[in-house]
Amino acid sequence: MNKKRVVITGLGIISPIGIGKNAFFTGLKEGQSGVDKITKFDTEGLDVKIAAEVRNFDPLDFIDKKEVKRMDRYTQFAVAASKMAVEDASLNVGALDQDRFGVCIGSGIGGLETLENQYNVMKDKGPGRVSPFFIPMMISNIAAGYISMTFNAKGPNMTIVTACASATNAIGEAYNIIKRNDADIMITGGAEASITPLAIAGFCSMKALSQRNEEPKKASRPFDKERDGFIMGEGAGILILEDLEHAIRRGARIYGEVVGYGTTADAYHITAPAPEGEGAYKAMKKAVEDAGIEPGEIDYINAHGTSTELNDKYETMAIKKLMGDYAYNVMISSTKSMTGHLLGAAGGVEAIACIMAIREGIVPPTINYEVKDENCDLDYVPNFARKVAVNYAMSNSFGFGGHNASIILKKYM
Repeated sequence: MNKKRVVITGLGIISPIGIGKNAFFTGLKEGQSGVDKITKFDTEGLDVKIAAEVRNFDPLDFIDKKEVKRMDRYTQFAVAASKMAVEDASLNVGALDQDRFGVCIGSGIGGLETLENQYNVMKDKGPGRVSPFFIPMMISNIAAGYISMTFNAKGPNMTIVTACASATNAIGEAYNIIKRNDADIMITGGAEASITPLAIAGFCSMKALSQRNEEPKKASRPFDKERDGFIMGEGAGILILEDLEHAIRRGARIYGEVVGYGTTADAYHITAPAPEGEGAYKAMKKAVEDAGIEPGEIDYINAHGTSTELNDKYETMAIKKLMGDYAYNVMISSTKSMTGHLLGAAGGVEAIACIMAIREGIVPPTINYEVKDENCDLDYVPNFARKVAVNYAMSNSFGFGGHNASIILKKYM
Protein backbone atom coordinates (compact mmCIF):
# COMPACT_ATOMS: atom_id res chain seq x y z
CA MET A 1 0.00 0.00 0.00
CA ASN A 2 1.32 3.42 -0.89
CA LYS A 3 2.05 5.64 2.10
CA LYS A 4 -0.21 8.63 2.52
CA ARG A 5 0.92 12.09 1.49
CA VAL A 6 0.59 14.60 4.31
CA VAL A 7 -0.21 18.26 3.70
CA ILE A 8 -0.60 21.37 5.85
CA THR A 9 -4.03 23.00 5.64
CA GLY A 10 -4.20 25.31 8.66
CA LEU A 11 -1.92 27.52 10.76
CA GLY A 12 -2.41 29.13 14.17
CA ILE A 13 0.23 31.04 16.06
CA ILE A 14 0.71 33.10 19.20
CA SER A 15 4.21 34.56 19.30
CA PRO A 16 6.21 37.38 20.86
CA ILE A 17 6.19 39.21 17.50
CA GLY A 18 2.54 38.76 16.59
CA ILE A 19 -0.65 36.79 17.01
CA GLY A 20 -1.91 35.08 13.86
CA LYS A 21 0.09 33.91 10.86
CA ASN A 22 0.06 37.22 9.00
CA ALA A 23 1.22 39.36 11.93
CA PHE A 24 3.85 36.76 12.78
CA PHE A 25 5.31 36.53 9.30
CA THR A 26 5.22 40.30 8.85
CA GLY A 27 7.29 40.55 12.02
CA LEU A 28 9.78 38.03 10.65
CA LYS A 29 10.04 39.75 7.27
CA GLU A 30 10.64 43.12 8.93
CA GLY A 31 13.21 41.74 11.35
CA GLN A 32 11.24 42.75 14.44
CA SER A 33 12.51 41.70 17.85
CA GLY A 34 10.03 40.51 20.46
CA VAL A 35 12.61 40.76 23.25
CA ASP A 36 12.21 43.37 25.98
CA LYS A 37 12.26 43.87 29.74
CA ILE A 38 10.24 41.27 31.64
CA THR A 39 6.91 42.74 32.73
CA LYS A 40 5.20 39.67 34.24
CA PHE A 41 7.07 39.78 37.57
CA ASP A 42 9.69 41.68 39.52
CA THR A 43 13.17 40.66 38.33
CA GLU A 44 15.03 42.08 41.31
CA GLY A 45 17.81 39.70 42.30
CA LEU A 46 17.81 37.92 38.93
CA ASP A 47 20.82 38.22 36.63
CA VAL A 48 18.51 38.17 33.59
CA LYS A 49 15.77 40.77 33.28
CA ILE A 50 14.72 40.29 29.66
CA ALA A 51 12.59 37.82 27.72
CA ALA A 52 10.35 37.54 24.66
CA GLU A 53 6.89 37.80 26.22
CA VAL A 54 3.63 37.46 24.32
CA ARG A 55 1.90 40.78 24.65
CA ASN A 56 -1.71 41.77 23.88
CA PHE A 57 -2.98 38.22 24.31
CA ASP A 58 -6.41 38.00 25.93
CA PRO A 59 -7.49 34.38 26.41
CA LEU A 60 -11.11 35.55 26.61
CA ASP A 61 -10.91 36.31 22.89
CA PHE A 62 -10.74 32.54 22.36
CA ILE A 63 -11.89 30.70 25.49
CA ASP A 64 -14.85 30.86 27.89
CA LYS A 65 -14.08 32.74 31.12
CA LYS A 66 -14.85 29.72 33.31
CA GLU A 67 -12.42 27.54 31.35
CA VAL A 68 -9.71 30.20 31.28
CA LYS A 69 -9.52 30.06 35.08
CA ARG A 70 -8.90 26.32 34.87
CA MET A 71 -6.06 26.56 32.36
CA ASP A 72 -2.39 27.35 32.74
CA ARG A 73 -1.14 30.01 30.35
CA TYR A 74 0.54 27.39 28.15
CA THR A 75 -2.79 25.60 27.69
CA GLN A 76 -4.51 28.88 26.89
CA PHE A 77 -1.91 29.45 24.17
CA ALA A 78 -2.37 25.92 22.80
CA VAL A 79 -6.16 26.03 22.68
CA ALA A 80 -6.25 29.54 21.22
CA ALA A 81 -3.71 28.71 18.50
CA SER A 82 -5.58 25.48 17.71
CA LYS A 83 -8.82 27.42 17.25
CA MET A 84 -7.01 29.75 14.86
CA ALA A 85 -5.59 26.80 12.94
CA VAL A 86 -8.92 24.97 12.69
CA GLU A 87 -10.61 28.15 11.46
CA ASP A 88 -7.77 28.80 9.01
CA ALA A 89 -8.20 25.27 7.64
CA SER A 90 -11.96 25.84 7.20
CA LEU A 91 -12.59 22.57 9.01
CA ASN A 92 -16.22 21.62 9.55
CA VAL A 93 -15.45 19.72 12.73
CA GLY A 94 -18.94 18.29 13.04
CA ALA A 95 -18.68 16.60 9.65
CA LEU A 96 -15.37 14.84 10.37
CA ASP A 97 -14.89 11.21 11.31
CA GLN A 98 -14.09 11.85 14.97
CA ASP A 99 -12.17 8.60 15.35
CA ARG A 100 -9.76 9.66 12.59
CA PHE A 101 -9.21 13.17 13.95
CA GLY A 102 -6.28 13.36 16.37
CA VAL A 103 -4.02 15.62 18.40
CA CYS A 104 -0.26 15.56 19.04
CA ILE A 105 1.16 18.51 20.98
CA GLY A 106 4.68 19.18 22.27
CA SER A 107 5.58 21.01 25.47
CA GLY A 108 8.89 20.93 27.23
CA ILE A 109 7.71 22.00 30.67
CA GLY A 110 3.92 22.35 30.78
CA GLY A 111 2.17 24.32 33.54
CA LEU A 112 5.16 25.72 35.41
CA GLU A 113 3.41 29.02 36.20
CA THR A 114 0.60 27.08 37.92
CA LEU A 115 3.12 24.96 39.83
CA GLU A 116 4.89 28.04 41.18
CA ASN A 117 1.64 29.83 42.05
CA GLN A 118 0.12 26.87 43.86
CA TYR A 119 3.31 26.15 45.78
CA ASN A 120 3.15 29.72 47.08
CA VAL A 121 -0.51 29.26 48.00
CA MET A 122 0.35 26.16 50.03
CA LYS A 123 3.33 27.85 51.68
CA ASP A 124 1.41 31.01 52.59
CA LYS A 125 -2.12 29.70 53.26
CA GLY A 126 -1.79 25.99 53.89
CA PRO A 127 -2.46 22.81 51.87
CA GLY A 128 -6.23 23.13 52.19
CA ARG A 129 -6.14 26.19 49.92
CA VAL A 130 -4.41 24.47 47.00
CA SER A 131 -6.71 24.49 43.97
CA PRO A 132 -8.49 21.25 43.04
CA PHE A 133 -7.54 22.15 39.48
CA PHE A 134 -3.82 22.35 40.31
CA ILE A 135 -2.83 18.94 38.94
CA PRO A 136 -4.82 19.07 35.67
CA MET A 137 -3.67 22.65 35.12
CA MET A 138 -0.01 21.70 35.54
CA ILE A 139 0.47 18.39 33.75
CA SER A 140 2.12 18.57 30.34
CA ASN A 141 -0.50 16.50 28.50
CA ILE A 142 -3.46 18.68 29.42
CA ALA A 143 -3.15 20.99 26.39
CA ALA A 144 -3.62 18.01 24.08
CA GLY A 145 -6.52 16.87 26.25
CA TYR A 146 -8.25 20.24 26.11
CA ILE A 147 -7.77 20.48 22.35
CA SER A 148 -9.32 17.06 21.81
CA MET A 149 -12.32 18.01 23.97
CA THR A 150 -12.70 21.36 22.22
CA PHE A 151 -13.00 19.75 18.79
CA ASN A 152 -14.33 16.30 19.74
CA ALA A 153 -11.19 14.73 18.28
CA LYS A 154 -11.28 11.07 19.33
CA GLY A 155 -8.38 9.72 17.29
CA PRO A 156 -4.75 9.39 18.43
CA ASN A 157 -4.05 11.85 21.23
CA MET A 158 -0.63 12.34 22.75
CA THR A 159 1.89 14.76 24.15
CA ILE A 160 5.57 14.77 23.24
CA VAL A 161 8.04 15.98 25.89
CA THR A 162 11.55 16.15 24.44
CA ALA A 163 12.63 19.54 25.81
CA CYS A 164 13.30 22.00 23.01
CA ALA A 165 12.69 19.34 20.35
CA SER A 166 9.13 18.69 21.60
CA ALA A 167 7.08 20.48 18.93
CA THR A 168 9.20 19.23 16.04
CA ASN A 169 8.92 15.69 17.35
CA ALA A 170 5.15 16.23 17.72
CA ILE A 171 4.83 17.36 14.10
CA GLY A 172 6.95 14.44 12.95
CA GLU A 173 4.92 11.91 14.91
CA ALA A 174 1.63 13.42 13.67
CA TYR A 175 2.98 13.16 10.12
CA ASN A 176 3.78 9.48 10.70
CA ILE A 177 0.33 8.82 12.18
CA ILE A 178 -1.34 10.09 9.02
CA LYS A 179 1.23 8.48 6.74
CA ARG A 180 0.51 5.05 8.17
CA ASN A 181 -3.26 5.68 7.84
CA ASP A 182 -4.13 5.90 11.55
CA ALA A 183 -5.79 9.32 11.12
CA ASP A 184 -7.00 11.69 8.42
CA ILE A 185 -6.32 14.94 10.29
CA MET A 186 -3.98 15.84 13.16
CA ILE A 187 -3.80 19.05 15.18
CA THR A 188 -0.12 19.35 16.04
CA GLY A 189 2.66 21.71 17.13
CA GLY A 190 3.69 23.00 20.52
CA ALA A 191 2.94 25.40 23.36
CA GLU A 192 5.02 26.82 26.19
CA ALA A 193 4.68 29.52 28.87
CA SER A 194 7.73 29.29 31.10
CA ILE A 195 8.69 32.91 31.63
CA THR A 196 8.45 32.59 35.40
CA PRO A 197 10.75 33.55 38.27
CA LEU A 198 11.78 29.96 38.95
CA ALA A 199 12.51 29.16 35.30
CA ILE A 200 14.54 32.31 34.78
CA ALA A 201 16.45 31.64 38.02
CA GLY A 202 17.13 28.06 36.95
CA PHE A 203 18.42 28.97 33.52
CA CYS A 204 20.47 31.79 35.08
CA SER A 205 22.14 29.29 37.37
CA MET A 206 23.08 27.24 34.31
CA LYS A 207 24.52 30.37 32.66
CA ALA A 208 22.37 29.54 29.61
CA LEU A 209 20.64 32.91 29.15
CA SER A 210 21.92 36.14 27.62
CA GLN A 211 22.62 38.83 30.18
CA ARG A 212 22.51 41.67 27.66
CA ASN A 213 19.87 43.36 29.82
CA GLU A 214 20.55 46.89 28.62
CA GLU A 215 20.16 45.96 24.93
CA PRO A 216 17.22 43.54 24.88
CA LYS A 217 16.51 43.91 21.17
CA LYS A 218 20.11 42.86 20.41
CA ALA A 219 20.38 40.10 23.00
CA SER A 220 19.39 37.14 20.81
CA ARG A 221 22.16 36.92 18.22
CA PRO A 222 22.51 33.41 16.81
CA PHE A 223 25.78 32.58 15.02
CA ASP A 224 27.24 35.98 15.97
CA LYS A 225 30.66 35.84 17.63
CA GLU A 226 29.43 37.93 20.58
CA ARG A 227 26.45 35.71 21.43
CA ASP A 228 26.19 35.03 25.14
CA GLY A 229 23.13 32.82 25.60
CA PHE A 230 19.53 32.38 24.57
CA ILE A 231 16.45 34.46 25.34
CA MET A 232 13.40 32.82 26.88
CA GLY A 233 10.26 33.08 24.75
CA GLU A 234 6.68 31.87 25.04
CA GLY A 235 3.70 31.13 22.81
CA ALA A 236 2.28 28.40 20.59
CA GLY A 237 2.58 27.25 17.00
CA ILE A 238 -0.14 24.87 15.78
CA LEU A 239 -0.55 23.24 12.36
CA ILE A 240 -3.33 21.19 10.82
CA LEU A 241 -1.83 18.16 9.07
CA GLU A 242 -4.09 16.28 6.72
CA ASP A 243 -4.10 13.32 4.38
CA LEU A 244 -3.78 14.78 0.89
CA GLU A 245 -6.75 12.89 -0.54
CA HIS A 246 -8.93 13.99 2.38
CA ALA A 247 -7.87 17.60 1.89
CA ILE A 248 -8.61 17.49 -1.84
CA ARG A 249 -12.05 15.95 -1.25
CA ARG A 250 -13.11 18.80 0.99
CA GLY A 251 -11.56 21.49 -1.20
CA ALA A 252 -8.99 22.60 1.37
CA ARG A 253 -6.35 25.26 0.77
CA ILE A 254 -2.96 23.57 0.93
CA TYR A 255 0.02 25.50 2.31
CA GLY A 256 2.59 22.83 1.64
CA GLU A 257 3.57 19.25 2.33
CA VAL A 258 5.46 17.45 5.10
CA VAL A 259 7.82 15.02 3.38
CA GLY A 260 10.58 14.11 5.83
CA TYR A 261 11.19 13.49 9.54
CA GLY A 262 14.25 12.36 11.42
CA THR A 263 14.85 11.98 15.14
CA THR A 264 17.88 10.79 17.12
CA ALA A 265 19.52 10.87 20.56
CA ASP A 266 22.98 12.17 21.40
CA ALA A 267 23.35 9.79 24.38
CA TYR A 268 26.05 12.20 25.52
CA HIS A 269 25.18 14.84 28.14
CA ILE A 270 22.14 16.24 29.96
CA THR A 271 22.53 19.74 28.48
CA ALA A 272 25.52 19.99 26.13
CA PRO A 273 25.17 18.89 22.49
CA ALA A 274 27.29 16.01 21.24
CA PRO A 275 30.68 17.07 19.83
CA GLU A 276 30.54 18.32 16.25
CA GLY A 277 26.75 18.01 16.27
CA GLU A 278 26.79 14.25 15.70
CA GLY A 279 23.17 13.70 16.76
CA ALA A 280 21.95 16.76 14.88
CA TYR A 281 23.65 15.54 11.71
CA LYS A 282 22.05 12.11 12.01
CA ALA A 283 18.57 13.58 12.56
CA MET A 284 18.93 15.79 9.47
CA LYS A 285 20.27 12.86 7.46
CA LYS A 286 17.30 10.70 8.46
CA ALA A 287 14.88 13.48 7.49
CA VAL A 288 16.51 13.84 4.07
CA GLU A 289 16.39 10.08 3.52
CA ASP A 290 12.74 9.96 4.60
CA ALA A 291 11.95 12.72 2.10
CA GLY A 292 13.73 10.81 -0.67
CA ILE A 293 15.78 13.83 -1.72
CA GLU A 294 19.42 14.89 -1.82
CA PRO A 295 20.74 17.39 0.75
CA GLY A 296 21.48 19.80 -2.08
CA GLU A 297 17.78 20.09 -2.88
CA ILE A 298 17.09 21.92 0.38
CA ASP A 299 16.80 25.65 -0.21
CA TYR A 300 16.37 26.89 3.35
CA ILE A 301 17.12 25.67 6.87
CA ASN A 302 15.38 27.20 9.87
CA ALA A 303 18.16 26.43 12.31
CA HIS A 304 17.79 25.56 15.97
CA GLY A 305 20.17 28.53 16.31
CA THR A 306 19.79 29.28 20.00
CA SER A 307 22.46 31.99 20.31
CA THR A 308 24.54 29.78 22.60
CA GLU A 309 28.21 29.07 22.02
CA LEU A 310 28.12 25.31 21.48
CA ASN A 311 24.76 24.91 19.76
CA ASP A 312 25.47 27.38 16.98
CA LYS A 313 29.00 26.04 16.43
CA TYR A 314 27.97 22.38 16.37
CA GLU A 315 24.83 22.92 14.30
CA THR A 316 26.99 24.65 11.71
CA MET A 317 29.38 21.68 11.72
CA ALA A 318 26.46 19.25 11.36
CA ILE A 319 25.10 21.13 8.35
CA LYS A 320 28.54 21.06 6.74
CA LYS A 321 28.83 17.33 7.33
CA LEU A 322 25.40 16.74 5.81
CA MET A 323 25.81 18.99 2.80
CA GLY A 324 29.50 19.19 2.03
CA ASP A 325 30.40 22.15 -0.16
CA TYR A 326 26.70 22.89 -0.75
CA ALA A 327 26.50 24.04 2.89
CA TYR A 328 27.89 27.38 1.74
CA ASN A 329 25.01 27.83 -0.71
CA VAL A 330 22.02 26.85 1.44
CA MET A 331 20.16 29.70 3.16
CA ILE A 332 20.06 29.35 6.95
CA SER A 333 18.39 31.55 9.50
CA SER A 334 17.44 31.47 13.15
CA THR A 335 14.09 33.12 13.77
CA LYS A 336 14.92 32.82 17.49
CA SER A 337 16.85 36.04 16.91
CA MET A 338 13.38 37.66 16.79
CA THR A 339 11.07 35.41 18.82
CA GLY A 340 13.48 34.23 21.47
CA HIS A 341 13.54 30.52 22.29
CA LEU A 342 10.06 29.11 22.88
CA LEU A 343 11.52 25.87 24.31
CA GLY A 344 9.03 23.07 23.63
CA ALA A 345 6.95 25.30 21.35
CA ALA A 346 9.88 26.43 19.21
CA GLY A 347 9.48 23.77 16.52
CA GLY A 348 5.82 24.63 15.97
CA VAL A 349 6.50 28.32 15.51
CA GLU A 350 9.51 27.60 13.29
CA ALA A 351 7.64 25.08 11.11
CA ILE A 352 5.12 27.85 10.44
CA ALA A 353 8.01 30.19 9.57
CA CYS A 354 9.22 27.58 7.08
CA ILE A 355 5.86 26.99 5.43
CA MET A 356 5.23 30.73 5.15
CA ALA A 357 8.69 31.16 3.61
CA ILE A 358 7.78 28.50 1.03
CA ARG A 359 4.39 30.04 0.35
CA GLU A 360 5.52 33.67 0.20
CA GLY A 361 8.92 33.14 -1.40
CA ILE A 362 10.59 35.13 1.38
CA VAL A 363 13.28 33.76 3.71
CA PRO A 364 13.30 35.44 7.14
CA PRO A 365 16.61 36.82 8.41
CA THR A 366 18.86 36.20 11.37
CA ILE A 367 18.86 39.62 13.00
CA ASN A 368 21.68 40.96 15.19
CA TYR A 369 24.28 39.19 13.07
CA GLU A 370 27.11 41.73 13.32
CA VAL A 371 30.42 40.08 14.19
CA LYS A 372 31.46 37.06 12.14
CA ASP A 373 32.54 33.94 14.00
CA GLU A 374 35.17 31.80 12.27
CA ASN A 375 33.29 28.72 13.50
CA CYS A 376 30.01 29.94 12.00
CA ASP A 377 30.80 30.86 8.42
CA LEU A 378 27.69 29.90 6.42
CA ASP A 379 24.93 32.02 4.87
CA TYR A 380 22.74 32.93 7.84
CA VAL A 381 20.64 35.45 5.83
CA PRO A 382 21.99 38.26 7.99
CA ASN A 383 19.69 41.06 9.17
CA PHE A 384 17.40 41.36 6.14
CA ALA A 385 14.79 39.01 4.67
CA ARG A 386 15.53 37.63 1.22
CA LYS A 387 12.98 37.28 -1.57
CA VAL A 388 13.71 33.95 -3.25
CA ALA A 389 11.83 30.84 -4.28
CA VAL A 390 11.85 28.04 -1.69
CA ASN A 391 10.86 24.52 -2.71
CA TYR A 392 12.22 22.55 0.25
CA ALA A 393 12.76 23.83 3.80
CA MET A 394 14.17 22.02 6.82
CA SER A 395 13.39 22.89 10.44
CA ASN A 396 15.78 21.77 13.19
CA SER A 397 15.15 21.40 16.92
CA PHE A 398 17.55 20.02 19.51
CA GLY A 399 16.82 19.64 23.22
CA PHE A 400 18.35 19.03 26.63
CA GLY A 401 18.81 15.33 27.20
CA GLY A 402 20.23 14.96 23.71
CA HIS A 403 16.94 14.94 21.80
CA ASN A 404 17.24 15.86 18.11
CA ALA A 405 14.48 16.31 15.52
CA SER A 406 14.34 17.58 11.95
CA ILE A 407 11.43 17.90 9.56
CA ILE A 408 11.38 18.73 5.85
CA LEU A 409 8.56 20.74 4.29
CA LYS A 410 7.94 21.04 0.56
CA LYS A 411 6.10 23.37 -1.76
CA TYR A 412 2.84 21.67 -2.77
CA MET A 413 2.66 20.86 -6.46
